[in-house]
Amino acid sequence: MNRLVGRVAIVTGGAQGIGKAVALRCAAEGAKVVTADLQASEATVKEIITNGGEALHVVMDVRDRHDWKRLVTETAKSFGPVGLLANVAGVTNTFGADNIVDLTDEGWNHVIDTDLRGVWLGLQAVIPTMLGQGGGAIVNIASMAALKGLTNLAAYSAAKGGMVSLTRQVAMEYGAQGIRCNCICPGTIDTPILANIPDDLRRKFASSHIIHRLGDPAEIAAATAFFLSDDSAFCTGGILPVDGGWNSKGND
Repeated sequence: MNRLVGRVAIVTGGAQGIGKAVALRCAAEGAKVVTADLQASEATVKEIITNGGEALHVVMDVRDRHDWKRLVTETAKSFGPVGLLANVAGVTNTFGADNIVDLTDEGWNHVIDTDLRGVWLGLQAVIPTMLGQGGGAIVNIASMAALKGLTNLAAYSAAKGGMVSLTRQVAMEYGAQGIRCNCICPGTIDTPILANIPDDLRRKFASSHIIHRLGDPAEIAAATAFFLSDDSAFCTGGILPVDGGWNSKGND
């Protein structure tokens, strides 16, 4: 399919995992893709170009308003104004416990600044450009942690729940002006973060899903491409679990 031909897409977190898969899928669908990440994402860009696509990588910090402005400017100079945005970049709390009582300011700020504030800054940066073009499409990658309580994910759940709310807010505020915004809530996805986990933990994660396996980044990318394309022209403010049925189970 070539549903994104002639479109310009920014994908955050494009160096690996879901972000890389989304960038590759957008390029395969015909978009010109800018991958944005704290890590250099040359490998993603090289793969896109090798496969005949057009891509550029920009090293940036989603927590930095000036980096967002620079990203939008560099995108416009290279490919034209951005019309598609996939907010994929995210972190978990690596500074200690992530329960309500023991969560530290450092852990809270690290997650909220990246996973929620970073998305808000991205929306602020791209929406004016989209308005100038008469519209655009945005996909925010949240998590099942936004939809159900999960142990030791307090800051992460708060950030992803906020992302769901921001999605609805963008849809409400800018839908009449041609901007659609939808949100995907993945289950446990087999990304490099899980590469070194013990087999018993991997089996536990897999069993949380009705279909008893982890998700593949490409499966999240497929749903993202749908929401970015005109095939979803009547979809906005939507919250879609792509979770192997996890949300339908009576327990986790």
